[in-house]
Amino acid sequence: MRNLERELGVDLLERKRSGATMSASGRELLPHIIDVLDAVDRLRAAAGEQHRISRMVRVGTVNAATVPLLIPVVREFRAAHPLTQVEVVGAQQTDIHRALLEGAFDLGLVNHLEGDDMPADFESTELLRGRPVVCVRPDSPLASLSSVSADDLVGEPLIGMRSGYVMHRYVHRLLDGRGPAFAYSTDGAEMGKLMVAEGLGATVLPDFSVIGDPLERLGAITHRPIAGDATRVLMMLRRRRAESVPQAARDLHTVFVRRARTALVGALPGPVSRPPASGPRPGRRPTSGP
Repeated sequence: MRNLERELGVDLLERKRSGATMSASGRELLPHIIDVLDAVDRLRAAAGEQHRISRMVRVGTVNAATVPLLIPVVREFRAAHPLTQVEVVGAQQTDIHRALLEGAFDLGLVNHLEGDDMPADFESTELLRGRPVVCVRPDSPLASLSSVSADDLVGEPLIGMRSGYVMHRYVHRLLDGRGPAFAYSTDGAEMGKLMVAEGLGATVLPDFSVIGDPLERLGAITHRPIAGDATRVLMMLRRRRAESVPQAARDLHTVFVRRARTALVGALPGPVSRPPASGPRPGRRPTSGP
């Protein structure tokens, strides 16, 4: 990297004790760097190379829908691209957005509350559409209810997502100033579900993060809808707006959209989005379910 910086006469990275981030010059040159990498791939293909180009695709995720969406997508992509490494990084939404802009991530999976503004810097494709639910152990008093109200939550020990996550903001909005008894906070849904299974409390997650999870299939966790709340949580796939996108990232994006259109239809309650083939703006297709 330093050799490249000397050759170009610019600093591509800002190096600090806490780590390196892409500089303004680096962000400006990033599309041209991607063009060069793609040109090398095309040159190798034109030369009759018999094996697929080995590349890495980096995906940032807020760790929701890991089981019903992310794992099947990665498995399908790897079957078709055996030499391409997929790096999955759990992070907060703001960190995912920053890494997408800097080129550190190719794709990002984030939650989005319906009605919030879409960030203009990214192409956003809706993959899943669900609702917030309370995730509890089957032997919890809350599991005996058909639905859980905000009042029911106030007196319960809650496992909250840390500040910076969409579900953290949603819970505070739901309780409307009433102080939740947050006993724990954590990064991401996967740890939250494990803590619920161990009896540490309840947590609030999108339903698509709970339905079909191995812990639910084993009977270690269950979920209940939130009474009187019509909020919809969207699972969005985002990538930086750019004229040139690496082929491997385009292929993985295609697998995500195809999985959301087909394999997940009917598997989750409520409508699952069906983005049109011509662009990233999502549409909806209703599915059966409660």
